[in-house]
Amino acid sequence: MSGMQNANDIRDMLLDSAGLSIDRLPMLHVIFDRMSTSCAEHLRHMAASPMYYSLSGIESGRISEILEMYEANAVAAIFHAPDWDSHILIGFDRDFIYTMVEVLFGSDGSEPPVEEARGFSNIELRMAQVLFEQVAKALQASFSLVSDTKFKLERLETRMDFAVIGRRNNQAVAAKFLLQALNRGGEMFVIIPQSALNPMRKVLSRVVSGESTSRDPRWMKQMASEVQKTEITLTAVLEERFLSLGEIADLKLGQVIELQATPRSRVKLEGNQQGLFWCHIGQADGSYVLKIDEPIDQEKEFLDDVLAR
Repeated sequence: MSGMQNANDIRDMLLDSAGLSIDRLPMLHVIFDRMSTSCAEHLRHMAASPMYYSLSGIESGRISEILEMYEANAVAAIFHAPDWDSHILIGFDRDFIYTMVEVLFGSDGSEPPVEEARGFSNIELRMAQVLFEQVAKALQASFSLVSDTKFKLERLETRMDFAVIGRRNNQAVAAKFLLQALNRGGEMFVIIPQSALNPMRKVLSRVVSGESTSRDPRWMKQMASEVQKTEITLTAVLEERFLSLGEIADLKLGQVIELQATPRSRVKLEGNQQGLFWCHIGQADGSYVLKIDEPIDQEKEFLDDVLAR
Protein backbone atom coordinates (compact mmCIF):
# COMPACT_ATOMS: atom_id res chain seq x y z
CA MET A 1 0.00 0.00 0.00
CA SER A 2 2.81 2.41 0.90
CA GLY A 3 4.54 1.67 -2.41
CA MET A 4 1.36 2.51 -4.32
CA GLN A 5 0.94 5.71 -2.29
CA ASN A 6 4.53 6.72 -3.06
CA ALA A 7 3.94 6.08 -6.76
CA ASN A 8 0.85 8.30 -6.67
CA ASP A 9 2.78 11.02 -4.86
CA ILE A 10 5.57 10.91 -7.44
CA ARG A 11 3.04 11.06 -10.27
CA ASP A 12 1.36 14.08 -8.71
CA MET A 13 4.72 15.81 -8.29
CA LEU A 14 5.51 15.23 -11.95
CA LEU A 15 2.12 16.58 -12.99
CA ASP A 16 2.57 19.63 -10.78
CA SER A 17 5.92 20.44 -12.33
CA ALA A 18 4.78 19.83 -15.90
CA GLY A 19 1.52 21.75 -15.71
CA LEU A 20 -1.97 20.70 -16.72
CA SER A 21 -2.75 20.31 -20.42
CA ILE A 22 -5.80 22.50 -21.06
CA ASP A 23 -6.62 20.56 -24.24
CA ARG A 24 -7.10 17.42 -22.16
CA LEU A 25 -9.56 19.13 -19.79
CA PRO A 26 -12.53 20.04 -22.02
CA MET A 27 -14.84 20.34 -19.03
CA LEU A 28 -12.99 23.52 -17.99
CA HIS A 29 -14.28 25.23 -21.13
CA VAL A 30 -17.83 24.13 -20.32
CA ILE A 31 -17.51 25.44 -16.76
CA PHE A 32 -16.09 28.81 -17.75
CA ASP A 33 -18.59 29.18 -20.61
CA ARG A 34 -21.40 28.64 -18.12
CA MET A 35 -19.80 31.16 -15.79
CA SER A 36 -19.59 33.72 -18.62
CA THR A 37 -23.26 33.22 -19.48
CA SER A 38 -24.30 33.56 -15.84
CA CYS A 39 -22.29 36.78 -15.39
CA ALA A 40 -23.77 38.27 -18.56
CA GLU A 41 -27.29 37.40 -17.42
CA HIS A 42 -26.73 39.06 -14.04
CA LEU A 43 -25.27 42.21 -15.60
CA ARG A 44 -28.30 42.58 -17.90
CA HIS A 45 -30.45 43.19 -14.82
CA MET A 46 -28.03 45.76 -13.40
CA ALA A 47 -27.58 48.15 -16.33
CA ALA A 48 -29.66 49.74 -19.08
CA SER A 49 -26.88 49.65 -21.70
CA PRO A 50 -26.26 46.33 -23.49
CA MET A 51 -23.16 44.44 -22.37
CA TYR A 52 -21.42 41.45 -23.90
CA TYR A 53 -19.48 38.97 -21.79
CA SER A 54 -17.41 36.21 -23.36
CA LEU A 55 -14.69 33.71 -22.54
CA SER A 56 -11.63 34.79 -24.51
CA GLY A 57 -9.28 31.97 -23.52
CA ILE A 58 -7.85 29.56 -20.96
CA GLU A 59 -4.13 29.17 -20.40
CA SER A 60 -1.74 27.70 -17.86
CA GLY A 61 1.44 29.12 -16.38
CA ARG A 62 3.16 30.13 -13.19
CA ILE A 63 1.16 32.34 -10.85
CA SER A 64 3.87 35.01 -10.81
CA GLU A 65 4.00 35.20 -14.61
CA ILE A 66 0.22 35.48 -14.92
CA LEU A 67 -0.07 38.22 -12.27
CA GLU A 68 2.89 40.15 -13.66
CA MET A 69 0.80 41.14 -16.68
CA TYR A 70 -1.70 42.95 -14.41
CA GLU A 71 0.70 44.70 -12.04
CA ALA A 72 -0.48 48.28 -11.25
CA ASN A 73 -3.36 47.77 -13.66
CA ALA A 74 -5.94 45.65 -11.85
CA VAL A 75 -7.76 44.87 -8.62
CA ALA A 76 -7.91 41.27 -7.40
CA ALA A 77 -10.09 39.41 -4.91
CA ILE A 78 -8.73 36.45 -2.94
CA PHE A 79 -11.28 33.72 -2.23
CA HIS A 80 -10.90 30.71 0.05
CA ALA A 81 -12.21 27.40 -1.28
CA PRO A 82 -12.38 25.30 1.92
CA ASP A 83 -13.48 22.08 0.20
CA TRP A 84 -10.45 22.33 -2.07
CA ASP A 85 -8.14 23.41 0.77
CA SER A 86 -6.96 26.14 -1.54
CA HIS A 87 -7.43 29.76 -2.62
CA ILE A 88 -8.45 31.20 -5.98
CA LEU A 89 -8.13 34.68 -7.42
CA ILE A 90 -10.59 36.73 -9.46
CA GLY A 91 -9.41 40.00 -10.96
CA PHE A 92 -10.65 42.98 -13.00
CA ASP A 93 -8.27 45.10 -15.04
CA ARG A 94 -8.45 48.90 -15.04
CA ASP A 95 -10.50 49.13 -18.25
CA PHE A 96 -13.03 46.67 -16.83
CA ILE A 97 -13.48 48.81 -13.69
CA TYR A 98 -13.80 52.08 -15.62
CA THR A 99 -16.27 50.58 -18.10
CA MET A 100 -18.44 49.05 -15.38
CA VAL A 101 -18.57 52.34 -13.45
CA GLU A 102 -19.82 54.15 -16.55
CA VAL A 103 -22.36 51.47 -17.38
CA LEU A 104 -23.75 51.10 -13.86
CA PHE A 105 -24.00 54.85 -13.33
CA GLY A 106 -25.94 55.43 -16.54
CA SER A 107 -23.36 56.71 -19.00
CA ASP A 108 -24.34 56.66 -22.68
CA GLY A 109 -20.76 56.36 -23.92
CA SER A 110 -20.61 59.90 -25.35
CA GLU A 111 -17.71 60.83 -23.10
CA PRO A 112 -14.23 59.59 -24.08
CA PRO A 113 -12.99 56.58 -22.08
CA VAL A 114 -10.92 57.23 -18.96
CA GLU A 115 -7.24 56.55 -19.60
CA GLU A 116 -5.80 57.94 -16.39
CA ALA A 117 -3.50 55.50 -14.59
CA ARG A 118 -4.46 56.42 -11.03
CA GLY A 119 -5.31 54.55 -7.88
CA PHE A 120 -8.79 53.10 -7.61
CA SER A 121 -11.33 55.19 -5.68
CA ASN A 122 -13.38 53.89 -2.76
CA ILE A 123 -16.49 53.83 -4.96
CA GLU A 124 -14.70 51.78 -7.61
CA LEU A 125 -13.38 49.32 -5.04
CA ARG A 126 -16.80 48.97 -3.41
CA MET A 127 -18.40 48.32 -6.79
CA ALA A 128 -15.65 45.82 -7.59
CA GLN A 129 -16.32 43.94 -4.35
CA VAL A 130 -20.02 43.60 -5.17
CA LEU A 131 -19.16 42.30 -8.64
CA PHE A 132 -16.53 39.92 -7.26
CA GLU A 133 -19.11 38.32 -4.99
CA GLN A 134 -21.52 37.86 -7.91
CA VAL A 135 -18.80 36.38 -10.11
CA ALA A 136 -17.81 33.98 -7.32
CA LYS A 137 -21.41 32.76 -7.09
CA ALA A 138 -21.44 32.17 -10.86
CA LEU A 139 -18.14 30.28 -10.64
CA GLN A 140 -19.43 28.19 -7.72
CA ALA A 141 -22.60 27.26 -9.62
CA SER A 142 -20.61 26.39 -12.74
CA PHE A 143 -18.12 24.20 -10.87
CA SER A 144 -20.98 22.33 -9.20
CA LEU A 145 -21.01 20.16 -12.34
CA VAL A 146 -17.86 18.48 -11.07
CA SER A 147 -17.24 19.64 -7.50
CA ASP A 148 -19.30 21.34 -4.82
CA THR A 149 -17.43 24.06 -2.97
CA LYS A 150 -18.02 27.56 -1.69
CA PHE A 151 -15.82 30.56 -2.38
CA LYS A 152 -15.46 32.88 0.60
CA LEU A 153 -14.14 36.38 -0.05
CA GLU A 154 -11.14 37.14 2.16
CA ARG A 155 -9.73 40.42 0.85
CA LEU A 156 -9.13 42.73 -2.09
CA GLU A 157 -5.66 43.62 -3.39
CA THR A 158 -4.57 46.32 -5.83
CA ARG A 159 -0.92 45.20 -5.79
CA MET A 160 -0.44 41.91 -7.56
CA ASP A 161 2.66 41.03 -5.51
CA PHE A 162 0.36 40.91 -2.47
CA ALA A 163 -2.22 38.73 -4.23
CA VAL A 164 -0.96 35.49 -2.70
CA ILE A 165 -2.83 32.24 -3.38
CA GLY A 166 0.17 29.94 -3.02
CA ARG A 167 3.83 29.91 -3.91
CA ARG A 168 4.31 32.30 -6.80
CA ASN A 169 6.25 29.76 -8.87
CA ASN A 170 3.42 27.21 -8.61
CA GLN A 171 1.51 26.28 -11.75
CA ALA A 172 -2.04 27.60 -12.21
CA VAL A 173 -4.84 27.80 -14.77
CA ALA A 174 -6.03 31.26 -15.83
CA ALA A 175 -9.33 31.91 -17.60
CA LYS A 176 -9.75 35.31 -19.23
CA PHE A 177 -13.07 36.97 -20.05
CA LEU A 178 -13.81 39.97 -22.24
CA LEU A 179 -16.40 42.60 -21.32
CA GLN A 180 -17.72 44.90 -24.07
CA ALA A 181 -20.02 47.88 -23.48
CA LEU A 182 -20.36 51.50 -24.65
CA ASN A 183 -17.88 50.82 -27.48
CA ARG A 184 -15.17 49.98 -24.96
CA GLY A 185 -14.41 47.12 -22.63
CA GLY A 186 -12.07 45.38 -20.25
CA GLU A 187 -10.86 42.03 -19.01
CA MET A 188 -11.70 39.79 -16.08
CA PHE A 189 -9.45 36.90 -15.11
CA VAL A 190 -9.79 33.87 -12.84
CA ILE A 191 -6.70 32.09 -11.53
CA ILE A 192 -6.98 28.62 -9.97
CA PRO A 193 -3.88 26.81 -8.66
CA GLN A 194 -3.17 23.57 -10.41
CA SER A 195 -3.01 21.81 -7.03
CA ALA A 196 -6.73 22.54 -6.58
CA LEU A 197 -7.61 21.08 -9.98
CA ASN A 198 -5.39 17.98 -9.86
CA PRO A 199 -7.89 15.90 -7.82
CA MET A 200 -10.53 16.67 -10.47
CA ARG A 201 -8.42 15.73 -13.49
CA LYS A 202 -10.50 12.67 -14.40
CA VAL A 203 -13.87 14.39 -14.31
CA LEU A 204 -12.49 17.49 -16.06
CA SER A 205 -11.15 15.31 -18.87
CA ARG A 206 -14.64 14.48 -20.12
CA VAL A 207 -17.68 16.62 -20.80
CA VAL A 208 -20.59 15.89 -18.50
CA SER A 209 -23.42 14.62 -20.70
CA GLY A 210 -25.93 17.30 -21.64
CA GLU A 211 -24.37 20.04 -19.55
CA SER A 212 -22.60 21.84 -22.39
CA THR A 213 -25.98 22.61 -23.97
CA SER A 214 -27.92 23.30 -20.78
CA ARG A 215 -30.45 26.12 -20.93
CA ASP A 216 -31.01 28.94 -18.52
CA PRO A 217 -34.76 28.74 -17.72
CA ARG A 218 -35.04 32.47 -16.99
CA TRP A 219 -33.40 33.38 -20.28
CA MET A 220 -35.55 30.89 -22.22
CA LYS A 221 -38.70 32.29 -20.60
CA GLN A 222 -37.69 35.84 -21.48
CA MET A 223 -36.91 34.83 -25.08
CA ALA A 224 -40.28 33.10 -25.43
CA SER A 225 -42.05 36.15 -24.00
CA GLU A 226 -40.32 38.53 -26.41
CA VAL A 227 -40.92 36.27 -29.41
CA GLN A 228 -44.63 36.06 -28.62
CA LYS A 229 -44.82 39.88 -28.68
CA THR A 230 -43.61 39.98 -32.30
CA GLU A 231 -46.18 41.48 -34.67
CA ILE A 232 -46.98 39.53 -37.84
CA THR A 233 -49.17 40.68 -40.73
CA LEU A 234 -51.80 38.13 -41.75
CA THR A 235 -53.04 37.93 -45.34
CA ALA A 236 -56.23 36.21 -46.49
CA VAL A 237 -55.79 34.74 -49.99
CA LEU A 238 -59.07 33.99 -51.76
CA GLU A 239 -57.46 32.60 -54.93
CA GLU A 240 -54.12 32.53 -56.70
CA ARG A 241 -53.56 32.60 -60.44
CA PHE A 242 -50.30 32.12 -62.30
CA LEU A 243 -49.76 34.39 -65.32
CA SER A 244 -46.90 34.58 -67.75
CA LEU A 245 -44.89 37.77 -68.10
CA GLY A 246 -46.47 38.26 -71.50
CA GLU A 247 -49.97 38.08 -70.04
CA ILE A 248 -49.08 40.52 -67.31
CA ALA A 249 -47.56 42.91 -69.87
CA ASP A 250 -50.84 42.83 -71.86
CA LEU A 251 -53.02 43.82 -68.88
CA LYS A 252 -54.94 47.08 -69.42
CA LEU A 253 -56.84 49.48 -67.20
CA GLY A 254 -60.41 48.28 -66.72
CA GLN A 255 -59.67 44.73 -67.72
CA VAL A 256 -61.53 42.13 -65.63
CA ILE A 257 -59.68 39.08 -64.32
CA GLU A 258 -62.05 36.24 -63.66
CA LEU A 259 -61.65 34.12 -60.52
CA GLN A 260 -62.91 30.60 -59.93
CA ALA A 261 -63.47 31.24 -56.22
CA THR A 262 -66.94 31.51 -54.73
CA PRO A 263 -68.16 32.63 -51.29
CA ARG A 264 -67.97 28.95 -50.31
CA SER A 265 -64.35 28.52 -51.41
CA ARG A 266 -61.77 28.06 -48.71
CA VAL A 267 -59.45 30.99 -47.97
CA LYS A 268 -55.75 30.55 -47.23
CA LEU A 269 -54.51 32.51 -44.22
CA GLU A 270 -50.84 33.44 -44.60
CA GLY A 271 -48.24 35.05 -42.34
CA ASN A 272 -44.97 36.30 -43.80
CA GLN A 273 -45.87 34.50 -47.08
CA GLN A 274 -46.16 31.22 -45.19
CA GLY A 275 -49.46 29.35 -45.31
CA LEU A 276 -50.89 28.84 -41.82
CA PHE A 277 -54.60 27.83 -41.91
CA TRP A 278 -57.47 27.03 -44.27
CA CYS A 279 -60.50 29.19 -43.49
CA HIS A 280 -64.03 29.99 -44.66
CA ILE A 281 -65.14 33.55 -45.25
CA GLY A 282 -68.26 35.05 -43.67
CA GLN A 283 -69.74 38.28 -42.37
CA ALA A 284 -70.38 39.66 -38.91
CA ASP A 285 -71.47 43.17 -37.91
CA GLY A 286 -70.94 44.44 -41.44
CA SER A 287 -67.35 43.13 -41.73
CA TYR A 288 -65.79 40.15 -43.39
CA VAL A 289 -64.58 37.46 -41.00
CA LEU A 290 -62.67 34.21 -41.30
CA LYS A 291 -63.45 30.94 -39.57
CA ILE A 292 -60.42 28.66 -39.19
CA ASP A 293 -61.05 25.14 -40.42
CA GLU A 294 -57.69 23.37 -40.15
CA PRO A 295 -53.95 23.98 -40.26
CA ILE A 296 -52.22 23.77 -43.62
CA ASP A 297 -50.10 20.69 -44.32
CA GLN A 298 -46.83 22.46 -45.18
CA GLU A 299 -45.27 19.49 -46.98
CA LYS A 300 -48.35 18.83 -49.11
CA GLU A 301 -48.70 22.54 -49.87
CA PHE A 302 -45.11 22.70 -51.09
CA LEU A 303 -45.57 19.68 -53.38
CA ASP A 304 -48.81 21.12 -54.80
CA ASP A 305 -47.12 24.42 -55.56
CA VAL A 306 -44.26 22.66 -57.34
CA LEU A 307 -46.66 20.60 -59.48
CA ALA A 308 -48.80 23.66 -60.27
CA ARG A 309 -45.76 25.55 -61.58
